Amino acid sequence: MPELPQNLFGQIDPPQRLLMGPGPVNAHPRVLRAMGADLLGQFDPEMTGYMNEVMALYRPVFGTDNRWTLLVDGTARAGIEAALVSLLAPGDTALVVNFGRFGLLLQEILHRIGARYETVDAPWGEVVPLDAIAEAARRVRPTVICTVHGDTSTTMAQPLEGIGAIAKEVGALVYVDATATLGGMEIASDRWGADVVTGGLQKCLGGPSGSSPITISDAAADRILNRRHVEKGIARDDIENGAGRMIGSNYFDLAMVMDYWGPKRLNHHTEATTMLYGARECARVALAEGLPARFARHAAAGRAMTAGIRAMGLSVFGDDAHRMTNVTGVWIPDGVDGDRVRLMMRTHFEIEIGTAFGPLQGRIWRLGAMGYNAMRHKVLITLAALEACLQAEGHRLPLGAAVPAAVAAWDAA
Repeated sequence: MPELPQNLFGQIDPPQRLLMGPGPVNAHPRVLRAMGADLLGQFDPEMTGYMNEVMALYRPVFGTDNRWTLLVDGTARAGIEAALVSLLAPGDTALVVNFGRFGLLLQEILHRIGARYETVDAPWGEVVPLDAIAEAARRVRPTVICTVHGDTSTTMAQPLEGIGAIAKEVGALVYVDATATLGGMEIASDRWGADVVTGGLQKCLGGPSGSSPITISDAAADRILNRRHVEKGIARDDIENGAGRMIGSNYFDLAMVMDYWGPKRLNHHTEATTMLYGARECARVALAEGLPARFARHAAAGRAMTAGIRAMGLSVFGDDAHRMTNVTGVWIPDGVDGDRVRLMMRTHFEIEIGTAFGPLQGRIWRLGAMGYNAMRHKVLITLAALEACLQAEGHRLPLGAAVPAAVAAWDAA
């Protein structure tokens, strides 16, 4: 028998760290309190009632009237994978709008599914023009057009007005990964003509990772349910299999997940009760604030962060016209060790800021201000700490300029 640890490690007691990177961020206290509620059985009427409430709460968050608006159990990537594996069978063709790390992730998942794909690309720090998407869609004739809304790797937000019309012209569906923007920038699923949109809790919604909200249009639902093949152990006479090819994942099979969330209450899996409580409270907090006010708060936080960074004499990464409101990329100054500054921010100030990936690794920091952390004082504290750390590293900058510039930018119309 393996030896037991001598002290059982003690209780978890993490530091009170301010998470001002690209996510996760600090969860709203109301969300954490909701997650402390008692567990219920998965078919308890109180539990299924909460599931129905979640569906109603997330429709306005997604900007949709879609009946099928629910949760996929797992982090935001679970929602992405469930969407793609349920929409696309091996041999189907996708068009990927690629402008950062998470466009590459979509390609990775499609490759694993066995789908064919082509890309329409922009350099990191830019977005893909709509006419380029239209031209590629007419050439490729995809089953699904796949895109990220806000890619935290590049801090860019892809404009999506008009993408639904392009998809309709070529007979495609539209999938959008809105992990980084749901609850912080407008998600207009119906107006955009997006058929499936997925998100996460750990960024603008101010919750922990572990649940992925998803909304599914009627057209996408028809395609998914045509691929329904209920596992043998839970097959029922009142649920017919579809004529299409079986979805290549059991857990991420949205046809069975939809039958679990719908009136059939198919016993597909045990709902992650505590995460559902948290997701429910995330949406309640967002809707109580008012979505326009929430989007304006995130815009103010991003504006203030950008102004403070520039007042220090630092350069902001990427195209100003298409910057996400909730994550700001900052070029690391020449001669400054970016990792040492991040370590100093964490050890001296208990503030975490982000590093970068791929071609930007070691070249930019990523500073987030979203969800519960998109607050004026948290932005100001972060800027003041970064200024102090840069000074300690010997970098010359105009001391005391960042905070006043950020205050003025926050208050700007």
